[in-house]
Amino acid sequence: MSIQEINKHAVLPPIISRSDKEFLESMQRYIITETERVGCNKEGPADEYYIIYRNVFDKTVKEGQRAAFCLHGKLKALAAEPTALVYHRKRTIQLEAKMRVIENNSSKIQLQIDKMKKLRAEYEAKEVRYHTFSKDPSKPIPGMTLQESVNLVALTKYLKHLEDKYAEIKQAMLKKYVPIQRKAELDEEMIMTLKRRDLAENLNKQLQFRHQRLQIISNAFISWIKSDMSSSFEDFVEHIQKTKSLPVIIGDEGIVEELLEDDPGKAKGAEILLCYIERFSELMSLGEYEKAACFAANSPRRILQNIGTVNKFKAVGKIRGKPFPLLLFFEAIFSTSHAYRRPINAELTLEGIKCGLSEKRLDLVINWVTQERLTFSEELGDVICDYGEQDTYNKAKCLALAQMIYSECGLHKKALLCICKQGQIPGAMEYIQQFKDFTYDDLMQLIKLCPHIKLIQCLTREWNGKPPSLSFGLAILHLFSVDLKKVGIKLLQEISKGGKSIVEHLMINDQFFSLENWQEIANICLQNGFDQLSQDIMSILRSQAGVTEISEEDDTVNLMEHVFW
Repeated sequence: MSIQEINKHAVLPPIISRSDKEFLESMQRYIITETERVGCNKEGPADEYYIIYRNVFDKTVKEGQRAAFCLHGKLKALAAEPTALVYHRKRTIQLEAKMRVIENNSSKIQLQIDKMKKLRAEYEAKEVRYHTFSKDPSKPIPGMTLQESVNLVALTKYLKHLEDKYAEIKQAMLKKYVPIQRKAELDEEMIMTLKRRDLAENLNKQLQFRHQRLQIISNAFISWIKSDMSSSFEDFVEHIQKTKSLPVIIGDEGIVEELLEDDPGKAKGAEILLCYIERFSELMSLGEYEKAACFAANSPRRILQNIGTVNKFKAVGKIRGKPFPLLLFFEAIFSTSHAYRRPINAELTLEGIKCGLSEKRLDLVINWVTQERLTFSEELGDVICDYGEQDTYNKAKCLALAQMIYSECGLHKKALLCICKQGQIPGAMEYIQQFKDFTYDDLMQLIKLCPHIKLIQCLTREWNGKPPSLSFGLAILHLFSVDLKKVGIKLLQEISKGGKSIVEHLMINDQFFSLENWQEIANICLQNGFDQLSQDIMSILRSQAGVTEISEEDDTVNLMEHVFW
């Protein structure tokens, strides 16, 4: 074969891509690395070479499969492009047709709307006239049977009834209804009357201002004459203006200097308050209850923070889908309570807390009581306590709030009861030690209202080195006398567990309970199945010098005949 024939059939080698080139280089490095790792040379064992090249061939095959998969995916995507293009064009045509239909329908609807607006405008421009109409005589007469409708007497009677009714309606129209032109005339008269009223009020205020100013000047002049008149009258008036010593009361403020000045514009506080009230009434009539609540909360001198405003919000009631207007009012006035010198009065505070609890917003009530400036009262604490009795889940929170309120009001008995109901017995004992104005009857009433075993034990024992506050024996007798027998039995069980030494310690150190009365306790123990405790009490009684057992049958025995040595 000649050189020309070889050149004729020669084919250029394919251009290797960058990824294939990198893959081949990585395989070459892998072969070299693995060969060096196993320590093989060109004449080495064939098994290691076989394993190395087998791994290389596997990786090469996998790489080829991956490339084939990618190319197959690209081929499918390229093959699907014409079909997708056809679908997109078809969908474009459909959407354009639908848009044309929608535009046509919209134009038709717009034409109908314009036509209806035009007809309505024409109808409103014309005067509405009422025309009489005739009924079909073939139809039956309402309220009459077929026989009555052909009876002349019944028809005459029914005609008389209709005539009377017509006359009554006509008379009512003359009395109850007036033409619409009359309404316009009345509106004009009302506007003129209001203008005259405003002018009269302004003139009256100016005259009142002048009268008060002249009265102050007159009083000042009389005082100046009665004095030594060492200073001039102008200096005397300036002195009065600075010291405000002239006994003249002007409105709510009593400020003399406002009347001594020449500008009467500063005496228009009443007009401002009147504007506030009118604006508030306008917001209420428009149903803007949230704005009305904020407006009332920011009113000057708290003019709108009263029970009258509360009653207005109560009259609105609840609105479906909207917050309770009364609750909005109390939220507004309580949140602005720090802006005033004096806290919110007790009546408004009580109404606000009741409103919050009725809406089950205990979170708001807690924030109001702990953060805002309110006036606490006994009724407020009672309301929160009653709510806690109904809502057992939040009872502890309500008792804590009521305790704080009672403590602020100086109602230590109720505050102590709240502490005990919370189960804070050590805290209750510390409270009793801190406020020493609890009488014996108060503590007896406490264990009746809160018959807690641990509380009674703490009250009948020494606490922090101080003697017990109650007699154990009297406490037992009191519990059995007020239908708290179960609590008394539990106390006796606790005492019986301690043994005779505990019983003897209680009996000897009980300063409020005489030893003879312990025999009654022993009888109670015997009646309720505490035989051993009863025997221990009687044994201790016999061991005391000068003490004898008193029989129940001997009624003539004098309990004071014994003598202790």
